Amino acid sequence: MTKELRRLSFVVLAMFLSLFVASSWIQVVDADNLAQNAANTRTRLDSYQIQRGSILVDDSAIVTSVPTGDRYQYQRVYTDAEMWAPVTGYFNPALQAATGIESALNSDLSGTGSNAFFAEIERILSGQPQQGLSASLTLSAKAQRAAWDAMQEKGYQGAVVAIEPATGRILAMVSTPGFDTNKLAAHDPAAVDAEHERLVADPAKPLYNRAIAGNLNPPGSTFKLVVATAALRSGDWTLESTLPNPAVYQLPGSDRQVSNAWKGTCGEGETTTIAEALRRSCNIPMAELAVELGGEAIRETAELYGFNTEFDIPLEATPSSYPPDLNAPQTALTGFGQGQVTATPLQMAMVAAGIANGGTVMTPRMVDAVIADDFETHTRFTDEAFDQVLTAAQARDLTAVLVEGVGSGAATGARIDGVDVAGKTGTAENGGNPYSLWFTGFAPAENPKVAVAVVVEDGGGRGQSGSGNGIAAPIAKKVIEAVLGR
Repeated sequence: MTKELRRLSFVVLAMFLSLFVASSWIQVVDADNLAQNAANTRTRLDSYQIQRGSILVDDSAIVTSVPTGDRYQYQRVYTDAEMWAPVTGYFNPALQAATGIESALNSDLSGTGSNAFFAEIERILSGQPQQGLSASLTLSAKAQRAAWDAMQEKGYQGAVVAIEPATGRILAMVSTPGFDTNKLAAHDPAAVDAEHERLVADPAKPLYNRAIAGNLNPPGSTFKLVVATAALRSGDWTLESTLPNPAVYQLPGSDRQVSNAWKGTCGEGETTTIAEALRRSCNIPMAELAVELGGEAIRETAELYGFNTEFDIPLEATPSSYPPDLNAPQTALTGFGQGQVTATPLQMAMVAAGIANGGTVMTPRMVDAVIADDFETHTRFTDEAFDQVLTAAQARDLTAVLVEGVGSGAATGARIDGVDVAGKTGTAENGGNPYSLWFTGFAPAENPKVAVAVVVEDGGGRGQSGSGNGIAAPIAKKVIEAVLGR
């Protein structure tokens, strides 16, 4: 073989290898991205031939597809649509619109992703019609129902999130007011557009998933758990460390004063402990503590709990925020969850769950598996630790204080006979607007099965007279009871 022929052979071989790599990349590595591209008309039209997979909770379908006589061939049907709306979202082929799990797992549910490739080949060979894969969620129907009913009973606007502390599995995710996903999944574009415009114009913002997004609320006194954690992590403070106990506290470098909710001191005496401040939910000692710790120490601890992180659960959760570079008066306000700190119920449930889990914060997730109609598992999702925020001993000490807070302190609205509940309430100011009412906690304290966070917006209809203990804590109690089967 001549030198020129060898060179030509190498060129042809290189071209062949390039073509092989490029085609393999397109057909395998980048297949999902191309299939889900909005400009991919072929995939969209092909998907109409496929019966979309179901969405399952407790092995029962909460979303199915039924045959229709129109060009889209299948219609999505949502059971208890408003209750599950923040979880499932909706899918509309007529408008090429999808939200929630319907969007996050679209490639699997539609049968157009790489997970469905071999199932598609098998069905072609067998002559059976292709079906999309189904998603088995982590949620509990009992917990979701308890949270929904408790929020709906008095028409509260807000959200509830429940988490299994040891795993991060989300057991409930409710956002109220809800909306009927069936109306947004209809194949009549004009009717769907009209309904969507109505929901967008609604001042209560029912399309917001308040559990993980929307206009985030200040967490109020529930954030005291993060500040107390920062103190324990420093090594310079214990729960029995003392702080000055005035009835009025002037923010450093400011002419603004803050007080405890009842306008008095945090118990008797010239000093009080961190533990007492948590039990009674005192603002002044926690503001003093925040200034002593400094904003950076608090921010670092908040980030170990998940603040300033965007979680993909696989829904995209808006990051809760503890900003950097706060000055002393701003830092003092965050000591009791005011000022520039904001949080989602998901985040505050993670705080409670991290304490419940011996100081280990788990990454939240809401999908257990993607499965075929023959129950073969295509993807299994596993538990993953996010970070370690406390030692086990520190978590136990903090838990004991939170149990006392529910037993005889500021969080008695979450008490359950025969069960040690650990929890913290919050009543957060929103300027001159009605308060945001919070509770976060877990149970049973000695062997936690569930951590819950509740936020009720707009003061629960009581303006600035509602409280986290009176309104949010009883909702969490009902969710805990549902999970524990009480």
